[in-house]
Amino acid sequence: MIEQMRYYLAGQAKSLPAYVLEQSLLTLFGWIPTVVGIGLRSAVYRLMMTLNGTAAIENGVRLAYASNIRLGRGVYLDYGVYLHALPSGITIGDNTFIMHHTMLHVFNFRRLPQAGISIGRNCFIGEFNVIRGQGGVSIGNDVYTGPMVKIVAVNHVYRDPDRPIREQGVTAQGIVIEDDVWLGAGVTVLDGVTIGRGSIIGAGAVVTHNVPPYSIAVGTPAKPIRDRREIGHNSYYQNAEVFWGTLEEIRK
Repeated sequence: MIEQMRYYLAGQAKSLPAYVLEQSLLTLFGWIPTVVGIGLRSAVYRLMMTLNGTAAIENGVRLAYASNIRLGRGVYLDYGVYLHALPSGITIGDNTFIMHHTMLHVFNFRRLPQAGISIGRNCFIGEFNVIRGQGGVSIGNDVYTGPMVKIVAVNHVYRDPDRPIREQGVTAQGIVIEDDVWLGAGVTVLDGVTIGRGSIIGAGAVVTHNVPPYSIAVGTPAKPIRDRREIGHNSYYQNAEVFWGTLEEIRK
């Protein structure tokens, strides 16, 4: 029981004093709704994590290993977001939005050297996304994801059919998603993949191999079907009416 408790504490914070501080702040301030709670958390959470400017953190956000979390200016964490930053940390760039019930999970109990999650500037990570960073996940700037996207930088070994899979270890090569990529709803990105700059991955696709820059890729497994740079200006999407919102105007 004592060993189990030590294991639990080691997975929650870098030390017992850090655990007490982080849990106290989350308990006292994590539940407060409305802009009042957002303002309080932006002030007091600086005691346990790195905030480079003002961040908007909604109530119900769960943080583990908060000392390894770094948020840029204008970051927004929606209700129910879960960040677990053991050991190499989670970094989220300026003006990036993480929408509700999304999980960024590094929890690296296997001590993989490259574990961590880095997300660039001006990104939008959609609802109910799962990003597993045991092998390292690097997401560039201006990346958008739809709801229920899964980015999983770890894979189980299953070579020996006579041993339980849980006893055979894992591989973790890492995932790179370059700038200006759009992942449609329900996309799954598997370990060892690089998605090139400017690419679009169609809804429901499973990405198992590298995707060249500016590709439009669809299917299971995902395959490039077109180069964005070859799309003419007479296409339907180029001629459709384009709408702009307040958020785009603010970011200009």
